[in-house]
Amino acid sequence: MKFQNATDLKDFLDIQADRFNRPEFIEADPISIPHRFSKKEDIEIMGLWAAILSWGQRPTILAKCNELIQMMDGAPYQFITSHKLTDLKPFERFKHRTFNGTDALYIIHFLQFIYQNYDSLEDAFLEDIQSDSQTIESGLIGFKQLFISLPDYPYRTGKHISSPSQNSACKRLNMFLRWMVRSDEKGVDFGIWKKLKSSQLVCPCDVHVERVGRLLGLIHRPKPDWKMALELTESLRLFDPKDPVKYDFALFGLGIDKYFDVK
Repeated sequence: MKFQNATDLKDFLDIQADRFNRPEFIEADPISIPHRFSKKEDIEIMGLWAAILSWGQRPTILAKCNELIQMMDGAPYQFITSHKLTDLKPFERFKHRTFNGTDALYIIHFLQFIYQNYDSLEDAFLEDIQSDSQTIESGLIGFKQLFISLPDYPYRTGKHISSPSQNSACKRLNMFLRWMVRSDEKGVDFGIWKKLKSSQLVCPCDVHVERVGRLLGLIHRPKPDWKMALELTESLRLFDPKDPVKYDFALFGLGIDKYFDVK
């Protein structure tokens, strides 16, 4: 599909973003996991779990997240803050692709540390970011450093939390931040984090977003890394400086829908 100018492309993306940014999007997506909860802490805990486990087939991701919810007795925040050592035994057998029981146990320990030392996960991300920072980059770097800072940190678990300092596109964390920060009337993203701005978010770059972004001329860098995520976000910022990541709905949805495969 050819566009005459940037205005035509913006109009197309606005239409597609509105098409996918609606409650019907939720059911088959990992965002359905935190949508099972109403308490802020439960939402951000299960949002982080769902984002960390978001690779592979979506039905499998949802099944593994639901397994975790059951293991936490349907009350993630209460479990994280009040569990006993004997309650952790079932997590030793948890597995999703390369994510295993060691990783699950450390994340529980890390989340417990967060709620003992911060008011929310948002404050943990805020620790290394300034209000005038254009993007969340320094927050992501600081969060990874915090994640690996606990004395019993298992080296293998670090691969599940990415960082721009490793030139990772940080797809899963950027997706999580979109869920928590973006706020509109559509009902998909939560908007429960008020201290970070939608304008600071960076677009999650999965295979669908990358492919459609390239087809539309929004991406030119050769591989999916942090610089490519910034490049895509800057392209989208031209269409909406205050909320560039809303177009994640359009790019991801068009990719899943195989829109350009039949045009």
